[in-house]
Amino acid sequence: MDRIPAFGATEAANTSTSPLGKSPNSVGASVQSAASAAHKVTDRIADSAAAQVDRLSGTAHRAVNSAADAATSAAEWASAVPQQVQQVQTRLTESASASIRARPLQAVAGALAIGYLRGRIARW
Repeated sequence: MDRIPAFGATEAANTSTSPLGKSPNSVGASVQSAASAAHKVTDRIADSAAAQVDRLSGTAHRAVNSAADAATSAAEWASAVPQQVQQVQTRLTESASASIRARPLQAVAGALAIGYLRGRIARW
C-alpha cells in the first residue's frame, strides 16, 4: 500500500527550507538587503556624477564667457581699424599736398623720373 503522509507534512517540508538551506524569509530578506545596498550605491554614484556635471558645466560656461569677451574685444578693435586707417590716409594726403604746393616743379620732375624708371623696369 501507498503511504500517504500526514496532513500538513508535505507543506511543512516545502516551506521549511529552500534548496540552498535557507528559509524563504531569509532569502527574501537577503534579496531586499542586496537591493537596498544597490540602490544606495546607485544614489551615491548619481550624486557624484551630478556634482561632476555641475563642475564641468561651470567650467564650460566660464570658457564660453571668456571666448565671448575676447570676441567682443576683437570686434571693437576691428571696428576701430578702418577709422584709424582713414585718419592715416588723410594725414598722408594732406602732407603730400602740402609738399607739392611748396615745391611744384620738384614734384613734377620726381613724378617723371619715377614714371621713367617704372617703364624701364617693366620692359625687362
